[in-house]
Amino acid sequence: MALMITDECIDCNACEVECPNNAIYAAGVTWDYNGEEHEALSDEHTYIAYEKCTECVGFYDEPQCLPACPSEAIVPDPDHQNTKEELLAKKELLDTVGR
Repeated sequence: MALMITDECIDCNACEVECPNNAIYAAGVTWDYNGEEHEALSDEHTYIAYEKCTECVGFYDEPQCLPACPSEAIVPDPDHQNTKEELLAKKELLDTVGR
């Protein structure tokens, strides 16, 4: 399951620097994937680009953004569920196409 940031976010961006996949973006900032720029997923608070979130699988034992968040605004995204194998495959793809 990928992670998402809720409206409880205080926009401190502490989570952004912890993400090894560069999947976390400040509010209103466009995100890139495979050389393509995409519109911001939120103009109101920091957000996670699902396509790039591997829950830190392949890097760490646990998602690094969770303990970094002082407002506990990062939660599992019920709309994007992945197995560990799918998350590893996503990491390998990111290694290929770039973060």
